[in-house]
Amino acid sequence: MAMRLFSTVGFDATTVEDIAAAAGISRRTFFRYFASKNDVVWGRFDEGLGQLRASLAAAPATQPLGDALREAIVSFNALAPDQVAVHRQRMSLILSVPSLQAHSTLMYAEWRRVVAEFVASRTGSDPGGLQPRLAGHLMLGAAVAAYEQWLADPAAELTELLATAVQRASAGVAS
Repeated sequence: MAMRLFSTVGFDATTVEDIAAAAGISRRTFFRYFASKNDVVWGRFDEGLGQLRASLAAAPATQPLGDALREAIVSFNALAPDQVAVHRQRMSLILSVPSLQAHSTLMYAEWRRVVAEFVASRTGSDPGGLQPRLAGHLMLGAAVAAYEQWLADPAAELTELLATAVQRASAGVAS
């Protein structure tokens, strides 16, 4: 419901009251599930981060760092066919609405931390060190670039774009 409102009315023009009314719930009930309307767009991102963390942790120690990152990031972003249209809409909002971009900074920081912690564990370094921190930024940049390309080209395959972008970016992490 909320995504439909965001598309028709606009993200900034849609209020929490509008979303609650469309869903047939009270404003108070809305806030039991979401801290803000920004969180509606991000969906179950925290659960996804848990899955990304678990996927990285399950990567064999013998698997090259770049390969482990690529597989986990592609898996993290994998979509069922019936989710593609809504996810395209979600990512279009996230990457284009200024008020969502501000909120995205917080979400991206958490995503980068998951990557940095994994790289630190693999390299025996501090997660706040240069290599793990750089890895987080490179992988996020690769994922965002892949999403921007996916949004620009409706015929493009997201998993292929992500795999290519992460593979190229991981060359700077593995060395």
